[in-house]
Amino acid sequence: MGDRSFGLDPQMLTQYAIDIKEVTDLGVQVAVVIGGGNIYRGMNEAETGIERAQGDYMGMLATVINGMALQASLEKVGVKTRLQSAIKMEQIAEPYIRRRAIRHLEKGRVVIFGAGTGNPYFTTDTAGSLRAIEINADVILKGTRVDGIYTADPEKNPDATRYETISFSEVIAKELKVMDMTAFTLCQENNLPIIVFDMNKTGNLSDVVSGRNVGTLVR
Repeated sequence: MGDRSFGLDPQMLTQYAIDIKEVTDLGVQVAVVIGGGNIYRGMNEAETGIERAQGDYMGMLATVINGMALQASLEKVGVKTRLQSAIKMEQIAEPYIRRRAIRHLEKGRVVIFGAGTGNPYFTTDTAGSLRAIEINADVILKGTRVDGIYTADPEKNPDATRYETISFSEVIAKELKVMDMTAFTLCQENNLPIIVFDMNKTGNLSDVVSGRNVGTLVR
């Protein structure tokens, strides 16, 4: 949503598309799990009157809308993509099929995974971890609005310092917020490293993939 309070920012979509194209041009296989918080965020049931499961399904549909927008932006810059949804909606997306997703990646297409895991009570983080494990990804690149994992919240504490590398056990012991515990534990149990970095800085994605000192590596 860029600097907006909600919705889609065309400039952000274009930036993401160009950043991803730079990486695919290097020959890297890329799959994307996208959130939906710019359209719908899970809200307190007492405030909205919408039960948790229903709200989660609404959030999953929001991720498909974002996936369609990212797909259009990627194809505009010449990147071939496939959008797969964990909730069936054949007119706009393929159903999620693991082997088909892997085949698309082998053919050089960017695969966008929409609708989370297809189940309520699971976050986009968990969907990202699950899909990464299923397609045998080398690493999860978690794009956020901060440039890594800090000793404290850098937006609140100016003295916070960034970790270059940190272990899974250290993150848990220090109660650092990387992703929700279900997603984090999935990565830990499957030895899947995570790199947390600032996705909103142009060129950062390419720098991370090229092994430059960007963000924080959890392993």
